[in-house]
Amino acid sequence: MAKLKRKEYEAELQPLQVELVEMARWLIDTGKRLVVVFEGRDTAGKGGAIEAIAEHLNPRQCRIVALPKPADREEGQWYFQRYVPHLPAAGEIVLFDRSWYNRAGVEQVMGFANPEQVRTFLRQAPVFEQLLVDDGVLLFKYWLCCDQAKQEERFAERLQDPLKRWKLSPIDMASRERYGDYTKAREAMLKATHTEHAPWTLVEFNDQRRGRLALIRDLLSRIPDKRVPEHCLEFQPLQGKLKQERYTVIEPIVPDED
Repeated sequence: MAKLKRKEYEAELQPLQVELVEMARWLIDTGKRLVVVFEGRDTAGKGGAIEAIAEHLNPRQCRIVALPKPADREEGQWYFQRYVPHLPAAGEIVLFDRSWYNRAGVEQVMGFANPEQVRTFLRQAPVFEQLLVDDGVLLFKYWLCCDQAKQEERFAERLQDPLKRWKLSPIDMASRERYGDYTKAREAMLKATHTEHAPWTLVEFNDQRRGRLALIRDLLSRIPDKRVPEHCLEFQPLQGKLKQERYTVIEPIVPDED
């Protein structure tokens, strides 16, 4: 399948983003809470998918959560504890750029969690998610799929691009040799946590543009009737002559003319 061109992608994305804005209005109107978990290999495209969803949403309503490695105190907590404060309140959206599933993925493969910790996580995760769903949280979990050849291509691109180089870490480099280990860990995770109350959805992301569109369409299809009447604001003309900015303390920087 040919890679989707930018103009085609943007033409298909725009109406979906309009629907996302309608979804956000529906969440506020109903007080529902939405959690979307994005997981996948390094370079799969989690950040781009999240950006496409959040781009036109109110940042006060829609939050992106991408936690750093646990602090010393967090290491001594119940594993799920550090994620709970980031869960949404009524009308809010939280997009997890990696989530509690770190334990079943990078922590397991890279040796940051021992086998007993991983087994405990796989046993507790469905229970934790059942509690969220029982309390009314709309929980959707996506795994973004990409082949190793595509992953290598994206790693190389990041290395060459000074604007993307910050995305590379020693762990990313080490993960290149463990593609098969990550596959094994993912399959064990899916077997243990793909439940009726919180199922996984896998999305092909070898073409990231097509993947984003497919993921957003799937997300929107899972939300009930999201059509809420929009409040119409009247834009009346102002009376009198329009005023120019005036400054008495500090002058603004003036952009250079082309």
